[in-house]
Amino acid sequence: MTHHKNPILSVEPLSFPWKMEDPFLFCAHHNDNYPAGDERMAPKASLAGRDMGSDFSGKDGFSMYHGLTVPGFPQHPHRGFETVTIARRGYIDHSDSMGAQARFGQGDVQWITTGAGVVHSEMFPLVEREEGNPTELFQIWLNLPKKSKMVEPHFAMFWAAQLPRQRSGLPGQEAELTVVAGKFEELAPLSPPPHSWASEADSEVQIWNIRLDAGATLRLPAASAASRRNLYFFAGSKLEIKIADGESQVVTASHRIRVAPDVAVELRALEGPAEVLVLGGRPIGETVAQYGPFVMNTRQELEQTFQDYNRTRFGGWPWPSNAPVHSRERKRFAVHGNGRFESPEGEISDDGVRAEDSALRSVS
Repeated sequence: MTHHKNPILSVEPLSFPWKMEDPFLFCAHHNDNYPAGDERMAPKASLAGRDMGSDFSGKDGFSMYHGLTVPGFPQHPHRGFETVTIARRGYIDHSDSMGAQARFGQGDVQWITTGAGVVHSEMFPLVEREEGNPTELFQIWLNLPKKSKMVEPHFAMFWAAQLPRQRSGLPGQEAELTVVAGKFEELAPLSPPPHSWASEADSEVQIWNIRLDAGATLRLPAASAASRRNLYFFAGSKLEIKIADGESQVVTASHRIRVAPDVAVELRALEGPAEVLVLGGRPIGETVAQYGPFVMNTRQELEQTFQDYNRTRFGGWPWPSNAPVHSRERKRFAVHGNGRFESPEGEISDDGVRAEDSALRSVS
């Protein structure tokens, strides 16, 4: 008799923030139904009753977070890990201490190796004046191994159209998988930053977004037993997971499903579409010492980080505002700290274009 291993190790409700496993540290799913924007790209709505400067209330369907005019996260420091920001809807205006800046959204991904230290701001400009500005994103923190915690910071953009995608199934019952990191069958990822754990040949880091139409199925291939794999079922109704020949388990939305990485898993959406974020990888396996935006290996390294930040501000803040936003008309773009300009439509690197596109509109 053949016994089939049940790939489901545990199922638990999604908390805030989501529970992670090494090599991942943190994942926040922001999903805000912002109203129309005013002339400052701030909400055209009353902000009364909010704890402005630290508003995570979700009042009227949205939060201002640490923004005072435009919602978002004004300048703040990081050291010792990576941020992978998947901008599903709306826009994010980015500025940082490396001199880089960007507006990205509509499926774009930003990947920053904070390394020895970076300061950045992430603001959510409400560019639409006559209609709502729904904004949805994931921010994932991927740890760095000790050998890479003090590398030079690195900024990368993956535009939505560049991301590898696979569609399968019949019309109306399609499965779509988007690769941010980690090979999926023959679908190769874009190159992660050079010092990322995801760049290690055997790290097996996987960041996959899955959309399933009702009735659609998708099979996740097995990885090695040394890795870990979590399925975050964040949108939909019910997800059927095949656990053996003729057997399955049904999980409702808003659950984290921890599965055995070395067993192929077949997913099927029931009673409507479903969306799943897959985070997997081989653990770094080092001690984690974290305090707020800093992630090191020891308490002493954290103390040194505070001293370094107080002394150097990680290179300082070159922008005229703590919460810079770009002009309302500005389309998606990025300017790197070395002056290289890029956009979803192509890449230009002359100084004239950089000067034109580096103009910021400052909002306090």
